[in-house]
Amino acid sequence: MILTFRIISYLEGISYLLLLGVGVPLKYLANNDSWVKALGMPHGVLFMAYIFAAIIIRQKLNWNFTSFISVLLASVIPFGTFYVDKKYLS
Repeated sequence: MILTFRIISYLEGISYLLLLGVGVPLKYLANNDSWVKALGMPHGVLFMAYIFAAIIIRQKLNWNFTSFISVLLASVIPFGTFYVDKKYLS
């Protein structure tokens, strides 16, 4: 399950960066929302999978409440999921 969480974490981080770095600028600077539409749904699914997997893996890795909240909050901070991978999963 840890490997699965690492993969979900990595993919969620990449999808978030693509959404923020490509989709949002194109939407507001080029008036083209097609990238936001294309990236939004996969990112949403990966975000939910990340939260669900974190809840499941919490007991296995014996995260205390503070660590668990940090892992959850990392999903809404750019590059946060990569930090989680290095700090809590390596």
